[in-house]
Amino acid sequence: DGGGGVMPHSSKLIWDLRNRSLGLDERSNVVRADYLGTREFVQRLKLEAALPVHDGCVNTICWNDTGKYILSGSDDTNLVITDPFTRKVLVNVPSHHRANIYSAKFMPASCDHWIVSSAGDGHIHYTNISRSPDITQHKFTCHYGTVYEILTVPNDPHTFLSCGEDGTVRWFDTRLKNECSKSRCGDDVLIKCRRAVSSMAISPVEPCYLALGCSDSSVRIYDRRMLGTITTGAIKGTTGICLRFVPPHLTGRSCRVTSLCYSADGQEVLASYSSDYVYLFDPKDDQASKLGLSENRRQEQPPVKRLRLRGDWSDTGPRARPESEREQTGESSSNMSLMQRMSGMLSRWFEEASEAQNNRAHSRSHSSGESLHTFMHDPTFLFHYRTESSAESTAQATAENMPFSNSTTGTSSPRASSTSHSAQYQVKKLNSVLLQGSRGALTDSAEPVISLQYSSEGTTTSTIKLDFTHQCFRGSAIGERVLRRTAAARIQEIFRRRKERREMEETEALGIKRPVAKMSFKGHRNSRTMIKEACFWGKSFVLSGSDCGHIFIWDRYTGEHVMLLEADNHVVNCLQPHPFEPLLASSGIDYDIKIWSPMEELPSFDRVLTEEVILRNELMLEENRNTVTVPASFMLRMLASLSHIRADRFEGDPSEGSGQENED
Repeated sequence: DGGGGVMPHSSKLIWDLRNRSLGLDERSNVVRADYLGTREFVQRLKLEAALPVHDGCVNTICWNDTGKYILSGSDDTNLVITDPFTRKVLVNVPSHHRANIYSAKFMPASCDHWIVSSAGDGHIHYTNISRSPDITQHKFTCHYGTVYEILTVPNDPHTFLSCGEDGTVRWFDTRLKNECSKSRCGDDVLIKCRRAVSSMAISPVEPCYLALGCSDSSVRIYDRRMLGTITTGAIKGTTGICLRFVPPHLTGRSCRVTSLCYSADGQEVLASYSSDYVYLFDPKDDQASKLGLSENRRQEQPPVKRLRLRGDWSDTGPRARPESEREQTGESSSNMSLMQRMSGMLSRWFEEASEAQNNRAHSRSHSSGESLHTFMHDPTFLFHYRTESSAESTAQATAENMPFSNSTTGTSSPRASSTSHSAQYQVKKLNSVLLQGSRGALTDSAEPVISLQYSSEGTTTSTIKLDFTHQCFRGSAIGERVLRRTAAARIQEIFRRRKERREMEETEALGIKRPVAKMSFKGHRNSRTMIKEACFWGKSFVLSGSDCGHIFIWDRYTGEHVMLLEADNHVVNCLQPHPFEPLLASSGIDYDIKIWSPMEELPSFDRVLTEEVILRNELMLEENRNTVTVPASFMLRMLASLSHIRADRFEGDPSEGSGQENED
C-alpha cells in the first residue's frame, strides 16, 4: 500500500489499527501483551512502510506518548514529526543546528508542542512548534564538543538532561532558565566524568536513578537525589555514584557505550558496546565485588593497523564482505568504489610507514627511486589521531597550527553519508593533489605537518604516531616544537592515568555495587557509528541495529537469535518499538524511517542466512577493531606535507626531484 490511509492487516493475529483510535478494552490489552511475547510475532515481522521524510541519515527517532506520531532528526538538520499511519509529514522545521542532529525528544506532558534536540555543534535547542512554521526557539550553548543524547524525565514537562563529549551530564530546569549563551558554562553541570559520556538512561520505575555510558568502557549509575547544580542551588558534597559495570575483558580499554536501556520494570539494564557486544545486567547485583574481581589492571588498546577514509561505507550493509572472503573470491579493484580504493591506498601508506619505523636500524636505500616510507624517515611526522564521532564517526575535527588555506583546514563536520557535499569537495581536492603530486600544487609557505590532533569523539580512542625524527631537524624551531608537544602529550597522559587510578580507588573505597553480566547478545556488528541502539521489546526480546544493515532480535532469556530483518543499505542505528502496538520503527544511514509489523502470513526466520551473516560480522568486527576512520583532510595534509618535503629535499636538483615524482 503506497498511498495514505490506515495500514492494512493480513490475518486475525494482526491488530486492526482502526480500533486503536477508538480505544481497546482491558482484555484486549492482555491479549496484546501475550502476543508481543511470542516468537511467532517477531518471526512474522515485515516492512510495512518506508517514510522518506529526510534528506540525510536519520540519527534519532522517537514515538510520542500516545504512539500516534514519530519525531525524527537527521543530518539535514531538520526536525520532522510524521504520522506513520497516514504516512504524512505533520511538521517539518529547521532546527538551526549547524551539524548533524543526534538526539531529539518530545517534552513530556507538553501536548507534543515542545521539542529538545542536540547535535554535533555542541548546542541544545529547546523548540516550540505549536505554531509551525513560526517557531519559538531557545538555545543552550554550555557544552563544548558533541552533545550525544537528550533525556527527558517521565511526567516532568520542565526538566531534561544532556550528555556529551566534554564528559559532563547537565540538568536543565526550564522554569529557572530556558536558554544559556555562556561558553563552557558550569551552572547546570550535574555530573563531571573524566571521560566522554555518549549514552544515558533513566529508570522508568525509580527516575532518581540515572545510568551513564562512558568512554572508559564503564556504565555508571547515579542517584540524582544525591546530586545538584549551581542553578538549582542544591550542590551536594557527594559523588552520587552507586554502581559501576565493566565487562572484564574491557577493563582498562576505551570502548564506547553507544546505548543504554532500562527494562520496563527497572530490574535490568541493557548496554551496547562499540566494537563489542550487548550486555544485560542487574543494577542491584554486586557479584563482581563479592568475587573480588579487580578493575585496576590496564589493557593496551589494539594497535592501529588500517586507516579508512571517511565516507567509505564499503564494509557496511547486507552486501559487504570480510576482506578474507573478498580475497578468496578474487574481487577486482575495478569493482571497488573510489572511497574504497583511497582507503586502501591510505592503509598501505600507513603500513609502509609503520614498517619503516620498525626497520629504522637497518640500512636504507637513498636512491632516486625510493618508496614513500624511505623519505618519511627524514622529516618529523607526528600524527596524533583520536577517532571521531557521528552517524559515521564524524564530528568536528580540529587541526592545530596547520599552515594551509581554509579550503583544506579548519573545523569541519561533514555529513555521515558518502554523498555529502563536504565529502564530495574533499574527494575532488584529494584527486587534484593525487594527480598533481608535488608539481607546484602547494604554496611555498606550506610546511610539514608536525602535529595533527583531532577531538576524541569516537567509538574507541586510538592514536596514530608516526614519529620519524631526522637529525637535521634537531635544534630547529620545528624540531623544538615537536619535542615540546610530544613531552606535553606524554605528561597529560600520565596525569590522566593517575587521575583514573585515583578515581578507581575512591570508587572501590565507597563500596559501590559492581555487577557481572547476566547475558550477552552477539552476532551483530557495532563499530562504524556512535549511535547504535539496543533495546527491549516487551518482556521477551532484545533488539539491536548493526553495521551489516540488519535488525537482530534475540530471546531475552537465552540469547538465542530468533529473527533477522534487512533494514538498511548500510547501517541500522535506531530502533524504537511502539509504546503499545506490535509495531517497530527503525532508521539508519538511509534517508527514511521504516515501519515494521507482523504482516507475514507465516513465520519467516531464515536460520541459515542468519548464521552466514553472524559469521561475516564476527570476521569484520575483528577487522574493524584495529581500523581508524580519518577525514579526507587527513590524507590531504599527509600528501601536502610529503610534497613540500620532497620540494625541500630535492631543491637544487630538479631532475632528481622530478624523477622521483614520476615513480611515486
